[in-house]
Amino acid sequence: MAVQDYLRQRFFPHMWCPGCGHGTVLNSLLRAVEELELEKNDIVMTSGIGCSARISGYVDFHSLHTLHGRALAFATGVKLSKPELTLLVPMGDGDALAIGGNHFIHAARRNIDITAIVMNNRIYGMTGGQFSPLSGCGIKATTAPFTTIDREFDVVDLATAAGATFVARSTVYHARESTEILKKAIAHKGFSVVEILSQCPTHFGRKNKQGDAVAMMENYKNITARVGSKQLAENPSLLGRGIFVEKERAEYCQEYDKIVEHAMQGAAR
Repeated sequence: MAVQDYLRQRFFPHMWCPGCGHGTVLNSLLRAVEELELEKNDIVMTSGIGCSARISGYVDFHSLHTLHGRALAFATGVKLSKPELTLLVPMGDGDALAIGGNHFIHAARRNIDITAIVMNNRIYGMTGGQFSPLSGCGIKATTAPFTTIDREFDVVDLATAAGATFVARSTVYHARESTEILKKAIAHKGFSVVEILSQCPTHFGRKNKQGDAVAMMENYKNITARVGSKQLAENPSLLGRGIFVEKERAEYCQEYDKIVEHAMQGAAR
């Protein structure tokens, strides 16, 4: 099956702004699905609200375009009822870690077999450029004309602390690397978190004088380095890329099945 077979081509051209990184995230994700040779009828994608959430409309999977911040809650319900399905949950800053933050940490704590993709563009793009939990200090936004004073979440640290058993980070500049990481995340049996830095030239780039989409992508190349590399060891101010956590732990649906089986045995006595 070719990449285009995973797309609802009738919904193109897409609604993302010129230069938005989310199309590159979609590209990397579809290539991961293709290389894993997954059947599209075995995949469910749930998304919330925002620029990132539009991705579920473009893929020819079973898809749910749900409430803001509740994508993981819907995915949890689907996974518990149909554990044989592959659940993909692309989220933006707010869906993942603002209104969706509580769902995020509890999905990680439970270690339910879902792949969460945090498309981090450090801004609320669809609603006009408000700052987000991932913006960081000193950032200009429509809700922070004199810059922000809120520190950002570190997605990797938060996911790790909450108990996710696969945690990784990449960028849209490193699209092939993102594909390889997503393949491992999807194949992992447990809660997987993949943060992908994705540029928003329309709001974040303009307000913060970071240049056009090309300049913002090149910046990802300059401010990141592979985990375990000499470059990162010599310059700890760089942002690490790669896989940070990959471990085995009891998966939630499997443990839930044991409880159900135990309860049924008890009822039969």
